[in-house]
Amino acid sequence: MTNVLEAAIDTIKSLTNEKKPQPLHVGEVMACWFYLAGLELAKVTVQSGINTTNDSELQNMLKEDLELNKNQRERLYTFLLKEGITLPPAHEDMPHSDPNSIPFGVKLKDEVLANELSLKIASLIIRAASTHAESIRTDVGIMFLQFQAEKVMLGAKLKQLMLTRGWIKIPPLFVPPGTEHSQT
Repeated sequence: MTNVLEAAIDTIKSLTNEKKPQPLHVGEVMACWFYLAGLELAKVTVQSGINTTNDSELQNMLKEDLELNKNQRERLYTFLLKEGITLPPAHEDMPHSDPNSIPFGVKLKDEVLANELSLKIASLIIRAASTHAESIRTDVGIMFLQFQAEKVMLGAKLKQLMLTRGWIKIPPLFVPPGTEHSQT
């Protein structure tokens, strides 16, 4: 999957003539700013989740998401600063804590943590896809295509963990009337 994405990105780059990119349009600035703000917020909620769970597989997923967010934040910081854009405020890191010292009623269940992480990933995938589609500058489009692909890969791994653990929320199945599985 990664090789296909890299080939697609290389093809897109080869089709462009952007030697000196034009300034960002307001939509690109806003999209970059909001995506970065989303990563900043996700950082502290994921750190909180790492402090909350004792489940090693879920903790590893949260740590992987935290590392991916850090990488994407750094790329966006560099890009926005180079473009002269003010960065959104960053939240301080959460202090480490012992998951066993969190009282019941305050501690989130692993199922809730996994579903919240899934929603965060889905939200950033949608934002990245929208930015990719709406961007005029090739470098912005490619950066967000990469962000989207990275989040999709992580989301697929998380979905497998959630399916195995029975944590995924599945809507009722729709069986059209008249099919052999419908009840009469």
